[in-house]
Amino acid sequence: MGMRGIHTSINDIRKMVFAEVARLSYQYDGDLSDMENIPYRIIPGEVSTYRESVFLERAIVKERMRLAMGLPLRDVTEHAPVSKGAEECVLPEKYYQPPLINIIKFACHKCPDNVVAITDQCQGCLAQPCRQVCPKEAIYFDHGQCHIDQSKCIKCGKCMSVCQYGAILRMERPCAVACGMKAIKSDEYGRAEIDQEKCVSCGMCLANCPFGAIADKAQIFQCIQAIRSETPVYAAIAPAIAGQFGKELSPEKMRAAFRALGFHDVVEVAIGADLCTMQEAQDFLEEVPAKLPFMGTSCCPAWSVMAKREFPKNAECISMALTPMVLTGRLIKKEHPGCKVAFIGPCAAKKLEASRRSVRSDVDFVLTFEEVMGMFEAKAVDFASLEEMKVPNSASADGRGFSVSGGVASAVVNCLKELAPDREILVEHAEGLNDCRKMLMRAKAGKLNGYLLEGMACPGGCIGGAGTVQLIPKAAQEVEKVKKMSAKAHAYESTYTSVLPDLEE
Repeated sequence: MGMRGIHTSINDIRKMVFAEVARLSYQYDGDLSDMENIPYRIIPGEVSTYRESVFLERAIVKERMRLAMGLPLRDVTEHAPVSKGAEECVLPEKYYQPPLINIIKFACHKCPDNVVAITDQCQGCLAQPCRQVCPKEAIYFDHGQCHIDQSKCIKCGKCMSVCQYGAILRMERPCAVACGMKAIKSDEYGRAEIDQEKCVSCGMCLANCPFGAIADKAQIFQCIQAIRSETPVYAAIAPAIAGQFGKELSPEKMRAAFRALGFHDVVEVAIGADLCTMQEAQDFLEEVPAKLPFMGTSCCPAWSVMAKREFPKNAECISMALTPMVLTGRLIKKEHPGCKVAFIGPCAAKKLEASRRSVRSDVDFVLTFEEVMGMFEAKAVDFASLEEMKVPNSASADGRGFSVSGGVASAVVNCLKELAPDREILVEHAEGLNDCRKMLMRAKAGKLNGYLLEGMACPGGCIGGAGTVQLIPKAAQEVEKVKKMSAKAHAYESTYTSVLPDLEE
């Protein structure tokens, strides 16, 4: 399950970095020299708290800060101020430079990558079944304990299954285990390295590194610069936002909270989810099985990139429907020409989606809940004292359920029941890219013909995304509560049906 929703020192440091970058941007007057002081505010004193030295802690914070500002990591082999290149990066229209997901090399623990090891729980028993079952004679007995000769071990795990004390473990790198793309390998020093050709930016490695060595780039600084300009900036809030900021920030206070950050207003992305649902239902009816054997949902960018890349022959089976983020962005810009849109969501891959040329004009910024938490901190927003305002209640319960695994498929099915009541709809959904891949292999083999397939890169769906803060089961409950507040049950009841054709152009 990983560490989602467990509050660790990594969360504290990330939040402090985001808050400092937000503060820097809210106060920015052309001078970035304070960047040099921030690491000393976050890691004060001369005694380290987390790692072997305070210098290393600060060095890591400096790189986190650069990434949070959308800047690339510095080359460790040469001297460069922490603000190097920052001036050209602080413009509101500046996108972060790829790659999006980065490993801060000197924060990496060089975790053992798939090693079978005997722990000190070994009782040195008389039977030594581990030794008997090893096909390579890699296990030997010394000083009352068993040991593994790693040069002979083939990692078959037979010894693990026969040890009655559970004293033998497989040590795996958490980031590599979390990566559904097998994109993480080791560099020459044994540190983790991301193969950017394989990476789909789901951010699962980032959420699961217990050393906080992996971080994505952010647009906190640029978004706040836009907020401070004359241009109105709208916060498009993803359905997964339910309960992410704790009990104090109820759905009724969301609008006032984002206004306190300087946003012009708030729009629910669940409205775009309703439109996406209708588009996918329509496409499904027209194309399956007449033109396509099955159809996959479009809204999770990490899933759709993986599907098209690894199953090119079935690429057209992934729905062409615009994602809720893009539809909402287009809708806001149609209603308020000249404004800017910040998508506030749970997801790292959405940052990549928004930086595509085809989407860039629809969505200007993508911020995660965790990054926005830093903004609330910088502005010292007191949730308790905020007034309650109605967020225009226009999204359906189905649209608001998009963020939970299975929610997209059930929204589309409800729409299909309305459009084609006699037709039986077969559905399969998978969460996590490994399971998504298995589902696609079955589809490719012709075992899921006529099916609607929902793929989600993160455990539990979007509520398990890399930018979320709550435990996944808790987040699922909160989404249910917000769904119940909706006046409409299904997507086809949306008031925006008439504008859908304009938005698709």
